[in-house]
Amino acid sequence: MVKAVVIGAAGGIGQPLSLLLKQSTLISELALYDVVNAPGVAADISHINTPSTVQGYLPADGGLEKALKGADIVVVPAGVPRKPGMTRDDLFNINASIVRDTAIGIATHAPKAFVLIISNPVNSTVPIVAEVFKKKGVYDPKRLFGVTTLDVVRASTFVSEANGASEKSLEYSIPIVGGHSGETIVPLISASQPSVSFDQSKIEALVKRIQFGGDEVVKAKDGAGSATLSMAFAGARFAISVLEAAAGKARTEYSYVDVKALGAGEWSSVVGDLTFFSVPVKLGKDGVESVGAGIKANEYEQGLLKVAVDQLNGNISKGVAFVADTAAKAGL
Repeated sequence: MVKAVVIGAAGGIGQPLSLLLKQSTLISELALYDVVNAPGVAADISHINTPSTVQGYLPADGGLEKALKGADIVVVPAGVPRKPGMTRDDLFNINASIVRDTAIGIATHAPKAFVLIISNPVNSTVPIVAEVFKKKGVYDPKRLFGVTTLDVVRASTFVSEANGASEKSLEYSIPIVGGHSGETIVPLISASQPSVSFDQSKIEALVKRIQFGGDEVVKAKDGAGSATLSMAFAGARFAISVLEAAAGKARTEYSYVDVKALGAGEWSSVVGDLTFFSVPVKLGKDGVESVGAGIKANEYEQGLLKVAVDQLNGNISKGVAFVADTAAKAGL
């Protein structure tokens, strides 16, 4: 019996994410929570003939507690989406309080659950959750994940396309390390599997497209939304990998995790003093079993990594400071 919870289930990411999770036979109970419309979303997808039961919850009458009780995995896309001209960091002040209060709820009612953070900006919101869990005395770095899978998915798609229409069906695997915002996203195209050969200008164009792929969607939607459907796909893919690993089927995925607590392994020279960094992680029944093998970056990619590390320092500090500054107000 596996209970999965989606916090922010009525939103642009939450609805398709809930739909995708409903299709998984690994999940027996699906709880959907949001400040509005969650019961309607639950009623809709409950008609799908897969084994899991579905229930929607609102804040009234202890809805968050009811949704989280007995949870094995909690996926959090809660927050507001990006608008034209917004960076992920622009969202910080809007989403930080939402994520902090959600983390308090998880720490109180589902402290042993796997927690997958999608809410932007991930570079800062994951440290917020970690700080809340520490203050609540329930922090387990093996069970807290920042979902960066969309960057991996985009890289596979874009590199495949760049390598020609005849090869679009191939599954390209490109290591994506760093963070989940702009220049903190570092595609190691030199380590692509299968290998690819592009001139430097093409590589730089691909890197920029992978780093700022979300802007394409915001522009294409003409200000009416952001990357919700592809993000839902990526979030569901990562959640299923976590559940498969918990069920005994080893999986390796890229995720933004606490490398200081978990150990950065062969990535130590890249990570330096950073607390959080997206690296390949080997997943097992208790979450992160170990950090995956290091990958040799070429000179160009080493330059990208330095930029990412500099920016991540500020992003992480911002999340930590937010919790410190608002802890008393939030009752922490």
